[in-house]
Amino acid sequence: MARCRTKELGGHRQQCACCGFDEIRYNSCRNRHCPKCHGSEQAKWYAKQKQRLLPCEYFHVAFALPEEVNRLVALNPTTIYNALFEAASETIRIIAADPKHLGAQVGTLFLLHTWGQTLQLHPHLHGIVTGGGLSCNASGKVDAAPKWVSCRPGFFLPVRVLSRVYRGKFLALMETAYRENRLQGFATPNAFRGWMMSLASHDWVVYAKAPMAGPEVVLKYLARYTHRVAIGHSRLISINEQMVTFTYKDYRQKSRSKTMTVSGVEFLRRWVQHVLPRGFVKIRQYGLLANRCREEKLGLCRRLLLAIATMWFACGVRVEPERPRRVCPYCGGRVWTIVERFAAPVLPPGSIRRLRGWDSS
Repeated sequence: MARCRTKELGGHRQQCACCGFDEIRYNSCRNRHCPKCHGSEQAKWYAKQKQRLLPCEYFHVAFALPEEVNRLVALNPTTIYNALFEAASETIRIIAADPKHLGAQVGTLFLLHTWGQTLQLHPHLHGIVTGGGLSCNASGKVDAAPKWVSCRPGFFLPVRVLSRVYRGKFLALMETAYRENRLQGFATPNAFRGWMMSLASHDWVVYAKAPMAGPEVVLKYLARYTHRVAIGHSRLISINEQMVTFTYKDYRQKSRSKTMTVSGVEFLRRWVQHVLPRGFVKIRQYGLLANRCREEKLGLCRRLLLAIATMWFACGVRVEPERPRRVCPYCGGRVWTIVERFAAPVLPPGSIRRLRGWDSS
C-alpha cells in the first residue's frame, strides 16, 4: 500500500483526445485495505445493494463489543470476529422469529468495523435490516405459504432483549472456543472464568433505529468502508518525518470536530491493527438476503408487498453504474488514449511477498 500509485508499481501515460494534454497515471496496489483504491467497486456494491431494497421500512442496527474483549483481538482476530458475526445474526434471527415479537424471517446485511474515530481498536458491526419479513416458525424456517409480516412503524425489536440475547450468544461462543483451544490469552482457567464473569456483569450495547433519511443513507455509509478501513485522506491534515495530524469527531461533545497529533510510529500502530486476517469476509448477509435463494425470496417479498414499481428487478433487469471517468483539467474532455505503458521495476527476491503481506517478516 505504501507503493500504491507510485512508479514502483508501473503505470501508463494517457493523452486527452480533445486537446492533447497528457499525464502519467501510476498503477494502484489493489489491496482491500488501501484508502486510495476500489472507488469503482464501492459504487458498484452500493448500486447492487440499492437494487435489492424492498419497498418497506428498514432499520439501522449496530452491535458492539465491550472494552474487555479488545485486548484479545490481536491474539484471536478470526475467532472473535467470527463470533461477533454469528452472535449478532443469531440474535436477530431468534428474536425476529419469536411470535411474541415478530414471527418472521428478516433480511440482514452486516459490515465489520474495527475502529473508532481516533483509530483505536473498537470492533463492532453496522448493518441494515428489513422492517419485516416472511412468516416463519419459531426456528426461523419460512412457512410453506408465507405472508409478509411487518414491524410496528418506527420500532424493530426491543433493544434490551437484543442486548441480553446477544451477550449470551457471544459468551457461549467464547466458552466453546476456549474449550477447543481456539482462544488464546489466558494463563489459567480461573483467569478465563473471571473474564467471563466481568463480561456478564453489565449490559451490552445494541443500537436499532429507523434511519430518518431512508435506507439509502445507511448503504452509502456502509459503502465507504467495503474496500478500505479506518481513515481516508480527507482526514489527514499534515504529515512530516515524525508526526501525523488528523481530524476526528468527539461523540462525547456532540460530534465536535477536533484534531489529534501522534507520532508516525503510533499512527501506523493504530492503523495496522485494523488490517483483517487474510481471506476474512467482512460483509455478510443473512435471512432473506443470504446468498442461497436470495432472488427467489426477494421476488416473493415484492409480490406480497404488491411492489408494482419494482417488478422490473424481478424480471432480471440490471443497471450497472457507469465507471467514473477522469475529466481533462484544460478542456473538460472525458476521452483518453493510452500512448505509453511502463512496467514496474524488478524488485529483489521476496519483496513482492512482503509487499502483499504473504510473509510475516
